[in-house]
Amino acid sequence: MEVYEAILSRRSIKHFTSAPVEVAAIDRALAAGIWAQNHHLTQPWRFSVLGPQAHRALATANGAVAAEAVQVGDDAMRERVRAGAEAKYLSKPLIVVVSCVLHGSELDRREDFAATCCAIQNIQLAAWDEGLGMQWSSNNMTRHPRAAALLGINPAEEEIIAFLYFGYPAETPPAQPRKALDDVTRRLP
Repeated sequence: MEVYEAILSRRSIKHFTSAPVEVAAIDRALAAGIWAQNHHLTQPWRFSVLGPQAHRALATANGAVAAEAVQVGDDAMRERVRAGAEAKYLSKPLIVVVSCVLHGSELDRREDFAATCCAIQNIQLAAWDEGLGMQWSSNNMTRHPRAAALLGINPAEEEIIAFLYFGYPAETPPAQPRKALDDVTRRLP
């Protein structure tokens, strides 16, 4: 796949088939991430590929956190919220947690965050080339202490940036309109 074709055809995929994700395909996509640009070659990104046990544990934690957040309603409502939040994670064939090592000054951390996001974009484009769909999620669970503890991440040393949901697309949504280049570009003398 040509790079422009990948950029223009890539979509965020939210619904996947039940086919298991090939380990070699996900490894090739993650390997593309390590080639992202990063200031001073800090290579701050870390990738946690969840196996079935960790995947289920994260889904269970997500359900519990969602249920605890329900402010109104009865136990039946909390149970519906819990079950729905858990099912959402379980519907994703593979989850990769992307985190960023925290070090240096605030400027260093900002640059490392940006570099980690560049790595995610590389991963998404490489996955698309592999026939894999991906959804990049930075939902509340990425910032919840329960997720960090479950994943063995020390929040004082590493920040969870995103959950990447991978699988083979069950459907590919149409492209959403984008602003015209002239609407987002300043041309200075």
